[in-house]
Amino acid sequence: MVNPERDIQPFVVNLTGINSNMLKNAPKFYEIAKRIIEITEDCIIVAHNSEFDYRILRTEFNRLGYDYKRKTLCTVELSKDLIPDQPSYSLGKLVRSLGIPVTDRHRANGDALATVKLFKLLQTKDTTKKIIQSSIKEGQKRNKIDNKLIDIIEPLPTITGVYYIQKKGGDIIYIGKSRNIKRRVNQHFTATDTKSKKIQLHVSAVSYEETGSELVALLKENEEIKRLKPIYNRARKRTHFTHALYAFKDKNGYINLKIDVADGRKHPITTFSNKQSAKHFIEHHVEAYNFCLQLTGLGATNSEKPCFNHSLKTCHGACIKEESAAEYNLRVQELIDKNSYAHKNMIIVDRGRDIDERSAIYIKNGQFEGLGFFNLNFQINNISVLESIITKMENNRDTQHIIQSYLRSHKKIKIIQLPS
Repeated sequence: MVNPERDIQPFVVNLTGINSNMLKNAPKFYEIAKRIIEITEDCIIVAHNSEFDYRILRTEFNRLGYDYKRKTLCTVELSKDLIPDQPSYSLGKLVRSLGIPVTDRHRANGDALATVKLFKLLQTKDTTKKIIQSSIKEGQKRNKIDNKLIDIIEPLPTITGVYYIQKKGGDIIYIGKSRNIKRRVNQHFTATDTKSKKIQLHVSAVSYEETGSELVALLKENEEIKRLKPIYNRARKRTHFTHALYAFKDKNGYINLKIDVADGRKHPITTFSNKQSAKHFIEHHVEAYNFCLQLTGLGATNSEKPCFNHSLKTCHGACIKEESAAEYNLRVQELIDKNSYAHKNMIIVDRGRDIDERSAIYIKNGQFEGLGFFNLNFQINNISVLESIITKMENNRDTQHIIQSYLRSHKKIKIIQLPS
């Protein structure tokens, strides 16, 4: 609360519930002006309809004879650009339509917290990084930290997320992801390989986007390297996974599994970064599911002789038709269902950026739709709200590989199956 040293107009009382009696003991503006200058130094003011708030601040400081100047970002303008076709862009109606909780409406604390959550959503949807680049350009005018690497590293956090290395002027020259951004950037700045030396020479600033979830960081890094094509990111090859698991039925009706070189013309169950990890995967599941060695490509294909595991009684005899195709195929299909999300509607729920937040990776009809963050369960149980908070992203072989690989190594991750 701030005492305006005048009566509150009736329409403001009706709007906010704040009256003159409530402000009698509140500080006057000149008493808090120094603190406002301190907490906004080297900052960008983010506000919903920032032109109004900034004009009020400028007017009050002018009365004190101080020329107050700060850069601003308006979440109304950003929302119109990044979340088009909303029925209303007033703060209350907009956050409600996005499933963002808001309390103490028209009070500083409630409105500010709602604006923070809205701004985080806008940052997620800002795939071209207009917000980051405009922020860095302004900061560059003030800070002049070209090549002072220690000054760039010092304020970086030790969090999971995506980081953007930029040259003077704000252009992004390298994008990476890490579970510890500060440590990873420090590695770039201390390495002696040719690429690292070039980054060290041209870097002017490092900005970052917290994701909480390593899976979200992987997907964002993949998407934005392709979109922005930073000069020091080697183009991500579409074959950075080399092998895949395929399934086919033989002449006797048994589902065979086969590890082979990844082929973009075929539809794999899942993909692998190298042949060794693929072989380890199939060997593990042969043991777990009592699969036949011959039907998984690990044994000699000979329909007249049993496989080696049959003698150990870990194969039930599919190789010599002792086990029916129907029974054997049930176990194979279980493996396929666990490791492929083809034709599925589901949400992968992972860590968020705050303790009360979660991330959501949305799969619709077997296609990766995008990702977002939520605070309340109704946001992901209501499909229309879910789709409004999700940032659309490209579905391709790389995203499928990233998601499937992550699910293989994080078996306890929460998955919500949605109705078809």
